[in-house]
Amino acid sequence: MSKLRFSLNRQGEQSLSEQVRSSIADAIRQGHLYEGARLPSWRDLATQLGVSRGTIKTAYDRLSDDQLVISKGAAGTFVSAVLPAAPKVVVEASRLPLPDLYQDLESAPKLFQVGVPAQDGFPFKQWSRIMQRGSRQAVAESLRYPDPRGEQTLRKEIAAYLAVARGLLCSADQIIITNGYAGALGLALHLLRPDSKRVWVEDPCYPLNRHALSLAGFTSVPVPVDDQGICVEQGIALAAEARLAIVTPSQQAPLGMQLSLARRQALLAWAKENDSWIIEDDYLSELQLSGQATPALASLDHDERVIHMGTFSKTISPRLRLGFIVVPARLSERAGDTAAALSPASALPSQLAVAEFLRDGHYLRHIRRMKRLYIQRRNALLALMDSTVSVNHMAGLSLLLALADDTDDVGIAEAAAAFNLAPAPLSPWYATPANARKGLLLGVTNLSSPALEEGYQPLAALIARHRQ
Repeated sequence: MSKLRFSLNRQGEQSLSEQVRSSIADAIRQGHLYEGARLPSWRDLATQLGVSRGTIKTAYDRLSDDQLVISKGAAGTFVSAVLPAAPKVVVEASRLPLPDLYQDLESAPKLFQVGVPAQDGFPFKQWSRIMQRGSRQAVAESLRYPDPRGEQTLRKEIAAYLAVARGLLCSADQIIITNGYAGALGLALHLLRPDSKRVWVEDPCYPLNRHALSLAGFTSVPVPVDDQGICVEQGIALAAEARLAIVTPSQQAPLGMQLSLARRQALLAWAKENDSWIIEDDYLSELQLSGQATPALASLDHDERVIHMGTFSKTISPRLRLGFIVVPARLSERAGDTAAALSPASALPSQLAVAEFLRDGHYLRHIRRMKRLYIQRRNALLALMDSTVSVNHMAGLSLLLALADDTDDVGIAEAAAAFNLAPAPLSPWYATPANARKGLLLGVTNLSSPALEEGYQPLAALIARHRQ
């Protein structure tokens, strides 16, 4: 029900009912009351404004005559679905940091789409029951303000999970629940406030990082990666004055290599010696399809220089918009204050559901099932590929299909969309076109057997055509 806020001039020439009518009409025409919105009852609005119910009834009747509202008897009075045309607002289109085909989140997952967990492998019935319990509990607690840091039950479960799965020992007070990865990154940038406006980012890296840094007033410094991860010495040579680095140590996004122990130690030493910070994006946690998952970089941090970030988007669902950051103990109070002021935790029912999913062991079992399923699907895709194709098996939950430097990988991806396929081009992950390698990231999470063979053939044909 919409809350109407206006005052009446009891000494004015207009009748009170006409003032009520005109105020509501203006609110509707200006878009403050959307179509389908339920107006307060005669009794409630009369009490709010200190007038008789007859005054409100007269105003509502006139609004109905003007076809601005519809009375549905005992159900109430609603803003009409047929409203006068609102003035057209011209909004400048923003340039997405990734191609539109990668950001098509409204449709069902397409073949080869990156970043979306398997739809046919998720325990929806179990999750639905857990969500229902979370919703009931949230309603029962609806008279209290939620903790802006996130529900303590969830933060405790995440702390227990991190200790077991990532070797990271922390308390619930060091954890802040966020609205997904973007919320975690924004919160971390506000919290750290580094002196230098230059920030190391891996090259290539998730394009949203560069986009977010630019919006926050920072300048990204692309630092090359090799088979051992980010090249720390080159970072120092490019921007010795930087006071922040954003890295993906466990599985470099998008190339998939792990940051070597020597590089981890060098990165931590750089942070300590220069009073700098490291944001560790642990986007896949322990869900690794090749080799063994390495402990979190933050587990090696003895000088409190690392902010650890995680998300449930790749393991449960991106629609949860639920992530978290782990801050050093000395920053926990300031992190809580920053979250309360700028970025309170996400919806309570989702938090309670994830807490139960973790507590009862469902999450770890789900991760193990998904790992087996994704390995099977990755191997099925590899079996279809030509042996002459250069493939990186370790690209997270994708296969990286390397292409020649003169290949238009963005063009191939756009052409593939006509076949309802969604490979992600590699080159947009690089900061500059001159340094960009060409390739296609083929997500393996939603490759069901019948569709895989049918889908790979047109993609292979497109690739062959671009090679000629």
